[in-house]
Amino acid sequence: MAGGAVVSGGSGGNPLRTGFIRREYLWAFILVTSLFFLWGFAYGLLDVLNKHFQNVLGITKLQSTGLQVAYFGIGYFAFSPVAGEVLKRRGYKFTIIMGLALYSLGAILFWPVAKFSVNTKNPQGIFGGFVMCTAIIACGLATLEVSANSYVSVMPPHNVANFRLQFSQSFNGVASFSGPLIASKYFFTEENKDNLNNVQWVYLAVSGLGVMVALAFLFTKLPEVSEEALQAEAEALAEIHGADTQAAKPFYKQYRAITGFVAQFLYVGAQVTIGAFFLNYTYENANVSDSEGSKLLSYGLIVFTVARFIGTALLAVVSAPVLLFVYAVACTLLAIMIGSLKGMPGVICLIMIMFFESIMYPVIFVLGTSGLGRHTRRAAALLVMGVSGGAVFPPIQGALADKFSTRTSYYLVVPCFVYIAGWAFYVWNKDGRRWTAGAESDVEREVEFNASGAVPPAAVGLNYTGQEERYETGSIKEETEKIDRIA
Repeated sequence: MAGGAVVSGGSGGNPLRTGFIRREYLWAFILVTSLFFLWGFAYGLLDVLNKHFQNVLGITKLQSTGLQVAYFGIGYFAFSPVAGEVLKRRGYKFTIIMGLALYSLGAILFWPVAKFSVNTKNPQGIFGGFVMCTAIIACGLATLEVSANSYVSVMPPHNVANFRLQFSQSFNGVASFSGPLIASKYFFTEENKDNLNNVQWVYLAVSGLGVMVALAFLFTKLPEVSEEALQAEAEALAEIHGADTQAAKPFYKQYRAITGFVAQFLYVGAQVTIGAFFLNYTYENANVSDSEGSKLLSYGLIVFTVARFIGTALLAVVSAPVLLFVYAVACTLLAIMIGSLKGMPGVICLIMIMFFESIMYPVIFVLGTSGLGRHTRRAAALLVMGVSGGAVFPPIQGALADKFSTRTSYYLVVPCFVYIAGWAFYVWNKDGRRWTAGAESDVEREVEFNASGAVPPAAVGLNYTGQEERYETGSIKEETEKIDRIA
């Protein structure tokens, strides 16, 4: 790992007071956090395009889910392993620039497809073109998610990775509600509600933004976090604690990551179905127009965004598995109410569920990839593959909505949140049943500090009785020297 100082500490305790990023990683952290804005904006547009294409191209609800299949199936399920392998071989900077290139390419291709849509006699072909553009964008976004989520998670100090990733993901929410706001003004207004003209201009701007961010990365020296250093830390901590290191086992025995993949698959599947049929639900269940429904969706995403910042603060004091369990139970109850209530009460529950969805993706990601050493990047790709749940659930819900009703189709997400609650309990039990986000042990702090090149707390006598002698003569010294050689 790169050496350097700590921004206001960060080796344990409340990250709001002690800091959650080290100085040498600060600019990289800011730049990588900007990536979360990019895919939040793209995802926010996806849900409203779903309904817009139904109106303009005359496709069914089930057919419209082709966008979700391309976005989550081709992009995230099929391409995430490729992105993970590129990340493992070429590092974070190369992988991020590759993702931005694919993202910008897919966005610019929306332009000719929208042009050909004018007075077209083949609406199915036009929709197919949009599906392919969406797939290319999704390949770029999957690449960015594999690299950005992993990079933010493995930055030191590691004990506040949940807090740090939740903070970065909050800016994803800021971008996601801007998509429906743009759609309510430019897609569904009287002069544009029956054409796709403005779609091309929006995606031209998206492409330009992607190019600018790629140039910023190109001229930035991005500190790399080596897998060897992560593996050495995992092994050192395991030996110090007198336990077998899970990171030393083959990847197929990394049950935490595998069960985390299932949790992520179910969560994203549920989240996507909740958003994809939001406008159908508000129209059919509460007789709300598409333009007003798009505004309500943007309000729901604002609630989602505010909840992410609230969740970030809560993670500073509450154990991540505990908070995930509470939120998953709340989502289960609200999903039942969404499928049962008619009129605006159901719409209110649909907005409220977005509050409790807010922390799930980043928390599941960090809990599913922590402590895996050399398997960290591969586990990151696996967890991002879980986003492919967004390709599986919308077609199922679309079929249910066409056969029964949109309101009834929302029962589909209930078992998803039940599993997530159970997985959160499993991780909480495995991690020692901690209720609060307490500081690390003294031993963990020493390994963390030594891995970063900083002076261990024991060496400067910060209230560690007897630690100086243990550091000089015991197993801690041997293991931290091992980390130094790798770093």
